[in-house]
Amino acid sequence: MRQYELTVVYPTEEELFRLGKETVGAELAKQGAAELKEEDKGDRPLAYPIKKRDRGHYVLYTMNFDPQKVDAAEKAFKLNQHILKYLFIRAEA
Repeated sequence: MRQYELTVVYPTEEELFRLGKETVGAELAKQGAAELKEEDKGDRPLAYPIKKRDRGHYVLYTMNFDPQKVDAAEKAFKLNQHILKYLFIRAEA
């Protein structure tokens, strides 16, 4: 297991934000993420429009994760309509 950081940008509408956050949490649990920490960065303007939206709600996740399962999680996030953008980064030890 390695330590990863995942930044996810959700829509700012409360219902879409809640649904997106639930699905990301469920997917990370399904893929076996351990010691999951979640930090809400709040509603911020986007540098460029994404899916015709100018603002996004940012959440930073820190976790221990199996490197072989990152691709499966990314595929699930890519298909999720409640996620505007996401980025997995391997954290420095």
